[in-house]
Amino acid sequence: MNIYFACSITGGREFETVYQEIVAALIADGHIIPTSHLAQSEVIENERILAPQDVFERDVNWIKNCDVLIAEVSVPSHGVGYEIGYALHIGKPALCIYQKDHRVSKMITGNPTRALTIQAYSNVEEAISYLREYLQNR
Repeated sequence: MNIYFACSITGGREFETVYQEIVAALIADGHIIPTSHLAQSEVIENERILAPQDVFERDVNWIKNCDVLIAEVSVPSHGVGYEIGYALHIGKPALCIYQKDHRVSKMITGNPTRALTIQAYSNVEEAISYLREYLQNR
């Protein structure tokens, strides 16, 4: 499955190891993750050299071509929120996962669309387990 994985970059990287473990598990399961580089530690340096318009066009194309968008939303991010909204607008299913002790925007949690699934997790193993279950049911 082609999965657009969204995570915070400029909003904060406190969950970077979680991002990395999720992406590694999805790749190990045979999924294609065009955004896998976003989980890497050097992402801020690498993305800095790209023009904003180039990032926008690249990411929108990736969302258009994905089967599903998965977003880790424990850290607030304008970009991730935009990506979720865009994916839903064009009819893509989206799964938002977040650490149980973190607050998520009511624009996400209050969205009634059936294409959006929101799930809290306690640890990365639980998150990965839920992701696998979600993808199996697609």
